[in-house]
Amino acid sequence: MLFKVEARQEPSRKMALAAPLIATGLTVVISSLFFLSLGLNPFVTLYTFFVQPLTTMNGISEWLLKASPLILIACGLAVAFRANVWNIGAEGQLIMGAIAAAGVGLFSPFQESIFLLPLMVVCGMLAGAAWAAIPAFLKARMNTNEILVTLMLTYVATLILSYLVHGPWRDPDGFNFPQTALLPYAGMFEVFDYSYRLNTSIFFTVVAVILAWLFMERSFLGYKMAVGGVAPAAARFAGFKSSSSIWVGLLVSGATAGLAGMTEVSGPLGQLSSQISPGYGFAAIIVAFIGRLNAFGIVLGGLLLSLLYLGGETVQLSLGLPSSIALIFQGMLLFFLLASNFLINFRIRAIAVRAH
Repeated sequence: MLFKVEARQEPSRKMALAAPLIATGLTVVISSLFFLSLGLNPFVTLYTFFVQPLTTMNGISEWLLKASPLILIACGLAVAFRANVWNIGAEGQLIMGAIAAAGVGLFSPFQESIFLLPLMVVCGMLAGAAWAAIPAFLKARMNTNEILVTLMLTYVATLILSYLVHGPWRDPDGFNFPQTALLPYAGMFEVFDYSYRLNTSIFFTVVAVILAWLFMERSFLGYKMAVGGVAPAAARFAGFKSSSSIWVGLLVSGATAGLAGMTEVSGPLGQLSSQISPGYGFAAIIVAFIGRLNAFGIVLGGLLLSLLYLGGETVQLSLGLPSSIALIFQGMLLFFLLASNFLINFRIRAIAVRAH
């Protein structure tokens, strides 16, 4: 017997909306079996992972703090992904935004000026967009694969960061840790409560969600990019240029990633270090697809993924499990989400083979 993969004539819209819930449910089920194989009570472990972090105000503060950069980056990625522009290097763009913002904060002559923080915001966004402009130029002019270029540039950005924090920017009073000096007070976001780390940078994420929704759902340029992503031939026939979608998709996603890097530097960290991001740029890809490339769906996806980060830290402290277990959850969630998407758009049909 042979099996044939066939495209469905009309993919189910209801199943498309339910796919993130199905993927999340399957992730929980398989995770329970995984914990059981380790000799752990799956109910206690899942409670510790998903519920316990949200039982305190500090936990809720950290939950929102981790969700903010994920949602911010995912909104930019959704703009690109809708046009079939695959920016996989948001992590590198985040790093370059953090480097630029930290450089302005540390070496600008306006250390006490009220304009220091806005200047850092602008420079962080420009640095992320400039880093994304490299694959945009190569894709638009030479038709290179933006997946490979954006991914490889992430490693370049990581090496630049490592050079700076281990070399010329390293804090001489930092006991040889790979980090810069602390940013001046004028270059930091205000916290809502000094007992917690949640700060006013979260308003950038709120604005980004609204702007992303307006752009993707209500603007003519967003419509053109969506048409180009779904039906490239129809877009060309209508006179829509693919190069504009490439530039807009990559520059917007690069700018939001750079802004996310800036908010990390000027928010909870207060300095540039070699561990500027726990992988937000890569996790935001999952967030974008959990949210079905919809701005408000991305908010829910970002809250879920941030809970995985927070839960990984909680089980490490409470149960002695490695915090990297959160990556297992992320991997399973992405796998089941992709599998759900595949089965929504295609079906597998068995074909009987006649014996000769």
